Amino acid sequence: MSGTKDKIVAITGASSGIGEATALLLAERGAKVVLGARGSDRLEALANRIAAAGGDLLEHDRAA
Repeated sequence: MSGTKDKIVAITGASSGIGEATALLLAERGAKVVLGARGSDRLEALANRIAAAGGDLLEHDRAA
């Protein structure tokens, strides 16, 4: 996955499995990730992991 730095990547199914692993890898390689999934608790945990590692992600409050 070369050339991912500063790319914006939307990942559906990001709360587990391949989607989660892909989100982590792309964030680690400098992509700005947009996460989507039905499991909001797991999705929030993933977003926190990415942010704690210094990754870029778009945050959206579903209640807003």
